[in-house]
Amino acid sequence: MPVQTDRPVNLDLFRFRLPIVGISSIAHRISGVLLFLFIPVLLWLLDLSLRGEAGFARAAEAAGGWFAWLVSIVLAWALFHHLAAGIRYLLIDVDVGVEKEQARLSAKVVLAVGLVGAILGLLGVFV
Repeated sequence: MPVQTDRPVNLDLFRFRLPIVGISSIAHRISGVLLFLFIPVLLWLLDLSLRGEAGFARAAEAAGGWFAWLVSIVLAWALFHHLAAGIRYLLIDVDVGVEKEQARLSAKVVLAVGLVGAILGLLGVFV
């Protein structure tokens, strides 16, 4: 005799709406991974630029294209977002902003800070 279960089958994850706090948390992880992965590239560019005039010219050429501009925007977002989210999590560790509305507000602030960083990167402030 088969046993009937009430478990959901083929659960569609896109039907669920992720809260802003969850989006901020996932973005914090993504920004951390991006920053970690770009450390070797940035160190290579720094090393290349410090080797002399020819090395600096090569580094400037490598960092001067449209792809480098796009990467600088993404890295500016990642840096600002990761910094703001890290401060948010440090405050949560000491029980500041743990209430539901405070957590939502701080997550919105973190996302806004990341957006400001991306806009500054878009404007070329960091290049």
